[in-house]
Amino acid sequence: MKKTLAVIISVIMIMTLVFSACSKEDGESGEGATYKIGISQYAEHESLDNCRIGFIDGLKEAGLVEGEDFEIIYQNAGADDNMTLQIAQSLVSQNVDLLCGIATNSAIALYAEAEETDIPVVFTAISDPVQAKLDSGNVTGTSDKLPVEAQLKLIRALQPEAKTIGIIYTTSEPNSVSTIADYESLADQYGFTIEALGVTSQAEVTQAVDTLINKGIDCFSNLTDNNVVNVLPAILEMTNEAGIPVYGSEIEQVVKGCVASAGIDYYQLGIKTGMMAAQILTGEKEASEMPYETIEESETYINSDAAEALEIAIPAEILETATECSD
Repeated sequence: MKKTLAVIISVIMIMTLVFSACSKEDGESGEGATYKIGISQYAEHESLDNCRIGFIDGLKEAGLVEGEDFEIIYQNAGADDNMTLQIAQSLVSQNVDLLCGIATNSAIALYAEAEETDIPVVFTAISDPVQAKLDSGNVTGTSDKLPVEAQLKLIRALQPEAKTIGIIYTTSEPNSVSTIADYESLADQYGFTIEALGVTSQAEVTQAVDTLINKGIDCFSNLTDNNVVNVLPAILEMTNEAGIPVYGSEIEQVVKGCVASAGIDYYQLGIKTGMMAAQILTGEKEASEMPYETIEESETYINSDAAEALEIAIPAEILETATECSD
């Protein structure tokens, strides 16, 4: 009986996926649009949302018109690895012209499902495409490799006496594992020790925060780790009570209450990806001929209200060039 029920539930989930995919959440698609594009986004939060919005705007900047030249089939996996596989199967079965994977796990699932087809895959918001094995084949995209050295410089400027940086990351997320390695290789140059604590699920994040607070760390540096970002308000509530600053990895995290960030613009990352996708769709280039691209430039974002609450003085030279994110 339990086995039969499990089969029924699985069938219902797949049927729901296909029905939802046809709803095309990101705008009405026109009948007879030239290109059909499937988007799989790993989780729903501002950074990845900005990638998706930028991706669609990038297609438009390249001269394509939504509803006439292309239609979007969008699905969100809700940070569920099993769902990324189901979404990939659904999108490939609809014989789309191009697949876009937003974040590593979604991109990996799409590429694995499309590998035996001629459907090109583009990705965005992947820190280490080489480690993810997305650096060759009918696949290309953009990397969001975090500017770790710029972040360390920023933390040192705002906390001259700090010694230990705490970082929470998901052990199964390649982006996070790769970035932790970067932190650990560079930290000593700036007089820091890294206390990295791995989690396996979102449910473990707040306990990990508590553990690092009790270890006496001087600050947290947040990654673009989906499990961590999804509970950022809860993290900030705990760290603010403890008087420990959190540094984000991009603008949306600073808007939510992180003190500062040396990060990239995810909307611009999406635009670049969309323009690459347009070249593939129109036959100007093959995905296999296009090396993935990394945005090198970083921006500094400051939340003066959060800094003041934690009695952190922001140097004038940083304020002059930083983007202010407080209300």
